[in-house]
Amino acid sequence: MRQFPITFFLAITTASFAADRFAEKKSSSSKAKKIPEVVITATRTTNPASKVPAAVKTLDKKQMEERLVRTFPEALRETPGVMIQKTSNGQGSPFIRGFTGFRNLMLIDGIRFNNSTFREGPNQYWNTIDAFALDHVEVLPSQGGTLYGSDAIGGTVNAFTKDSGFLREAEGGFFAHGQADYRWSSAERSHVEHAEASIGQGERWGLHVGVTLSQFADVRTPQGIQRHTGYDQWAFDVRLDVALNDHWQLTAVHQQARQNDVWRTHVTTSGVSFAGTTIGTDRLRLFDQERSLSYLRLAGQDLDGLIDAASLTISLQTAGEDQFRITGGGARSWNDVDVTTLGVDLQFESSSPFGNLVYGIDYYHDWLETDGANNFAGAVADDSSYDLLGIFLQDEIDLGKRVHFVLGGRFTHVRADAGKFRNPVTLTHSNYSDEWQNFSASARFIIDLDERDRYQLFGGVSQSFRAPNMSDLTRDDFSATGIIEIPSTGLNPETYLTYEVGLKAQTESVTASFAYFFTQIEDLIVRRATGVPGQVSKANGGDGYMQGVEFAARWQIDPHWSIFGQIAWVEGEAGQFIGLTTQTRREPLGKIAPLTGFGGVRWQTRDNRFWTELVCLAYGEAARLNTADQADTSRIPPNGTPSFWLLTLRGGCKITENLIVTASLDNMLNQTYRYHGSGSNEPGFGATLGATVKF
Repeated sequence: MRQFPITFFLAITTASFAADRFAEKKSSSSKAKKIPEVVITATRTTNPASKVPAAVKTLDKKQMEERLVRTFPEALRETPGVMIQKTSNGQGSPFIRGFTGFRNLMLIDGIRFNNSTFREGPNQYWNTIDAFALDHVEVLPSQGGTLYGSDAIGGTVNAFTKDSGFLREAEGGFFAHGQADYRWSSAERSHVEHAEASIGQGERWGLHVGVTLSQFADVRTPQGIQRHTGYDQWAFDVRLDVALNDHWQLTAVHQQARQNDVWRTHVTTSGVSFAGTTIGTDRLRLFDQERSLSYLRLAGQDLDGLIDAASLTISLQTAGEDQFRITGGGARSWNDVDVTTLGVDLQFESSSPFGNLVYGIDYYHDWLETDGANNFAGAVADDSSYDLLGIFLQDEIDLGKRVHFVLGGRFTHVRADAGKFRNPVTLTHSNYSDEWQNFSASARFIIDLDERDRYQLFGGVSQSFRAPNMSDLTRDDFSATGIIEIPSTGLNPETYLTYEVGLKAQTESVTASFAYFFTQIEDLIVRRATGVPGQVSKANGGDGYMQGVEFAARWQIDPHWSIFGQIAWVEGEAGQFIGLTTQTRREPLGKIAPLTGFGGVRWQTRDNRFWTELVCLAYGEAARLNTADQADTSRIPPNGTPSFWLLTLRGGCKITENLIVTASLDNMLNQTYRYHGSGSNEPGFGATLGATVKF
C-alpha cells in the first residue's frame, strides 16, 4: 500500500511529460495563456502557487457553486487529504492529514477562528461559516504554526470572504450589481436561499452585503426518513472597502450566523443503527450555535522606506453554544457557553539582503461566560480568560533562479485563567491559572527542476504546538457515548515536528502533486479513566506519529475533455491510556481516515456555457480502531466503518448572461453509508438543483 501512491505518481508524472510534449507539437497560437494561481496563507504574502514550498489546496466560489455544496465543511470533502466527519447532519468537522477539531487551525480573512473552548475530536464549530459568503478557500496541510500559532497541526484553512470587486472596476465610475441563488435537494430535503448586492465607485470604494437562509428537513436515506436530522440556519455579511489613496486601503467587515435546534441524533432514541451501532437512550439532545465576526483592517502596499507593506487588523468575535438534554428517565439538563474574542494582528513586509521578510505580532484574548444545570458553570469554567500572544518572523530567500528557501520562527506566550468550575474531588468551586511558552521554527525549500518552472521538488521541516485550552483544562460535560469528562488541570502543551517532501507539476495540459509527510508527536493530550465508571479526565498520554501520502492530478486532454483524480492515505499511533488503568500503550490514533480516493471526467464547451462531469468519491474500510473508538458504539460499528463509493453526475448551463442553472444526481447507487465516526446516515439517491440570477 505504501508503494502504490509513489508508483502511481511516477506513472502520472511520466504521462505529464508525454502530454506536455504532445501539447508542444500543437500550434502555440491555439493555447490560451493561463493566469498563475496565487496563494497567501503559506507565507502571509501574495505568492504564485508554483513558488510556495507546499502543495496548497484551493477551492474557489465557482467550484463551490458547481458542486452545490450544502455546508462549509462539506465543501472540503473533495479536497485531497481531507476527510469529513459529521456527528450530526448540522455538525461537520474535517480531518486534515489525520487530525481534526482543535488540531486544525481555521482562519477567516487571516483572523484566528479557533477559540479556547473548542472540544476534543470532531466538533461542530466550522458549520457556522457560511459557504455562500466565501470567495475562495486555501488549505495549507501540516503547516501554519510559525505564522499563526497554536493548533496548526493537521493544517491551516483560510477562508477569504467576498468583496464588492471595486478594484476590478477599471472605469472608476459608480457600479451596482448583485445576484440571487437558490439550492434545493430532494434527499437532503433542503431549501437554501441566498442574495447579495454590491455598490460603489470603481477603484475608490465598494460595499458588499449578503444574506443566506437555510431550511433543512429530516434526511431521506435508503431505509426511509431519519428523524430529527433537520434544522434551520441563517447568516449575513457586510463588507466595506475604501481606497484611502494609491497605497492604503481600509476594510470593515461584520458577519453573523446562527443554527437552531441541531439534534445529536445518535445519542437519542431517534437514532438509527448502522452496521451494528447502538441507539442512544436520551429523549432529546440538541445544540443552538451563534457566532459573529467584526473587524477593521488598515493595509498598505508599495510603501516607501524600509517597510514595503504593512497591515493592522483589530477584530472582535463572539461565539455562543447552548445545549439542552432530556435523558431517558426524563431528567433535564442544560448549559451554555459564551465566548468573546478580541484580536490584534500587526504585520510588516520588508526587503531583506537575502529576500523578502515578513514579521509581526498578534494577540488574542478570550472572555468566557458559562452557565449550566450543575450550578457551578457550563461545559467549561465560568468567568474565565485565555490569552495568546505571538511574535513571528519569516524570510523568503532565493539562491539563484531555481532554489528558494522559506525560513521562519515564532515565539508564543499562552495564559489560562479559569475563574469558576466544579472540583471533581471536593465537588466545590475551584479556580486555576497556568501559562506556557513555545518557540516553533520552520525551514522549507522548493527547487525548480526545469527552466520553465513546470516541475518542482519541495519539502522541509516544520515545528508546531497546541497549548492546553479551556476545554482541555476545565470541561465538565459529555465527551462520547455514555462518558463524562471532568476538569483536568496541570497539562503540558502538545508539540509536533513534521517532515515533508513532494513533487509538483504544472504543464500546459497536466497539473499534478505528490507529497509524503511524517509527523512526530510528543505529550499528546488524551482522555484516561478516573476509576469512576463512565468518567474520564485528560492527561499527556505519550509520544507517537502520524504519516501519510497524498496524490492529485488533472489532465486537460483538449478544450472540451479533462480527467482528474486523487488518493490519500494516513496512519498513526500514539501512547494512550488503557481501560481503567493509568498505564499507556501504543494504539492507533482516534478516528483515523481510511484510504480515500476521488476521480472523474468532465466535458465542457469551449466557451464554458455548458458543462457536465461524472465523479466518484470512495472511502475504504475504517477498521483500525483504538480502545476509545471501540467504546464509541453509537457512532462506530463494532468491526469498523464499512467502505463505500459515491457516484455523482452533475452539470450546468449558462442560459443567458444573467441566468445559470446547475443540477446533480447524487448517490446514484443509493448506498447506505456514513462517514467514519459520524452519528447519522447520509442521504440516499436524490437530485439537487441550483439557480443563480445575476443583476
